[in-house]
Amino acid sequence: MRKPMMAGNWKMNMTVAEALTLTRQINQLVGDSTAVEMLLCPPSVCLHPLKALTSDMPFSLGAQNCHWQDSGAFTGEISPPMLRGLAGYVIFGHSERRQLFGETDETVNKKTHAALAHQLTPIVCVGESLEQNERGETSSTITSQVRAALDGLNGEQVQSLVIAYEPIWAIGTGRAATAQTAGEICGLVRNILREVHGAAVAGTTRVLYGGSTKPDNIGSIMQQPDIDGALIGGASLEAHSYADMVKITAELYGA
Repeated sequence: MRKPMMAGNWKMNMTVAEALTLTRQINQLVGDSTAVEMLLCPPSVCLHPLKALTSDMPFSLGAQNCHWQDSGAFTGEISPPMLRGLAGYVIFGHSERRQLFGETDETVNKKTHAALAHQLTPIVCVGESLEQNERGETSSTITSQVRAALDGLNGEQVQSLVIAYEPIWAIGTGRAATAQTAGEICGLVRNILREVHGAAVAGTTRVLYGGSTKPDNIGSIMQQPDIDGALIGGASLEAHSYADMVKITAELYGA
């Protein structure tokens, strides 16, 4: 069984002090449950203090981005070796990175290869715009993005990463995809994996949904057989809402 994941993407929010406080609050609310992998992805400046704080807490940590080079004249960037020991995961291809900072399918692929080479687990984000959705191009867009992001990876590498479907039109808008639609597109992602790498890889690779997920809709989303968790934005910045999503998911998985 694929272990469900609740991944909190804090984006450009939280000072170090605020991050420590929020993490302590969440820890008090979720207890010691291990049924759900609880991943926190804070700003990079918070990773070191959170690593120390969470050493005896049930959290994984992730970064929100990194470069594909190990080092070099790339002012403002962070390399995969710099994240080793601080984060186990790193997010690539989020729509905000694509829209605002020029992230492309090519750079997502380069970063994915680099992260895996340094034993970091990529969370590869894919998603269509509102215009693409309205033109009926969701399937072709997602297929193209998934294939490009995973180009050159073998089955074992693909099994080790996470793919997150986040329709651009649902991020931060309050407009979540219906549970059925989210499930269908995550099923499409799994079918692409099956076509390229076979049933075993498709059956073990985790696929998340993101886009205005919250306690009110996480239950119906997590009942979809091809959805293994959520990449959570705003709702992960409030301790009770994130903890409630963890608890709801754990109950669905019988824990």
